[in-house]
Amino acid sequence: MRVERVDGDEWARALPDSGAEVFHTPEALAVLEEHAPGELVRLAAFKGDRPAALLPAFVGERPVGRTVVSPPPSMNVPRLGPLLMPASPKQRKREKLNREFVDSAIEQLRADAPGTLFRLVCPPGYTDPRPFDWAGMSVEPTFTYTVETGDADADELLSGVSRSLRREIRDARDSEVSVASEGPDAAREVHRATEARYHEQGRSYPMEWSYVRDLTRALADVDRCRVYVAHEGGQFLTGVTVLYSDEAAYFWQGGTRAVHDGVSVNSLLHWRVIEDLVEDPPRESVTRYDLMGANTERLCRYKGKFGGRLVPYYTVETAGPAMELAKRAYQLLGR
Repeated sequence: MRVERVDGDEWARALPDSGAEVFHTPEALAVLEEHAPGELVRLAAFKGDRPAALLPAFVGERPVGRTVVSPPPSMNVPRLGPLLMPASPKQRKREKLNREFVDSAIEQLRADAPGTLFRLVCPPGYTDPRPFDWAGMSVEPTFTYTVETGDADADELLSGVSRSLRREIRDARDSEVSVASEGPDAAREVHRATEARYHEQGRSYPMEWSYVRDLTRALADVDRCRVYVAHEGGQFLTGVTVLYSDEAAYFWQGGTRAVHDGVSVNSLLHWRVIEDLVEDPPRESVTRYDLMGANTERLCRYKGKFGGRLVPYYTVETAGPAMELAKRAYQLLGR
């Protein structure tokens, strides 16, 4: 197996049809390359001419030391990390590929060099992080909820949610609030509302409009972005930006107003996204809605109402007390 850096075109040809997140797509990575801190390194492993594994990483120099991260901080990229494409279904060969690729990637990225903070948030499809543990890294499970929409109709899915959520959705449908799927230009209103909400809470919003604009437009051009907006009498209430991989829809940004005049507008927005996945998906292969996180107790009480499946994924970080200060500084930057 050889592991080498590749350009965007080679990455696009090597990307698999399953297992990749939306930010693994060449369009999203090109936007991140322009806006995110650090140098984007696209690593690819090959067995002969066949791509066998991929890993995008951002390498940078910071006051806290050198960083090798996937995804980059402050860009609202929930997960990135490695992708494996084994040719054999045999477990032994899959483990061998994974082990060899992880060892080679750590070596090429100098991820274990003194003073280097290495951090990956892996996609759910990457289910075996043991080689990172064996290399001395810290590995922790984290979770998200996904609503499977593949073979069900909207009424069947609605019957599977909590009683309180069904009531919220029905009450919202009976109100004057309407939800529309709009083009990427509507992402501007969603961004403004989200930024304003952060400021109300005394926090700064890390994502510049130029980044959100470039990302939503680039992904909309390839049917990987929709913006859902809730109105009443033509007045913008709230909205959500939804991104799409080949397999999943992702709640990415927005949803800042939960209730309007006693109506749960967020529940109506999310349900419209799910209905469209059943009836009018941007890609026929998209069969689940990722609510993007199940790690905060307060938020889980709401997200759990959708009847989703709890899905684990893994965070890999440099281990050891010497890196604790760098980790805290990195986490502060990520907020």
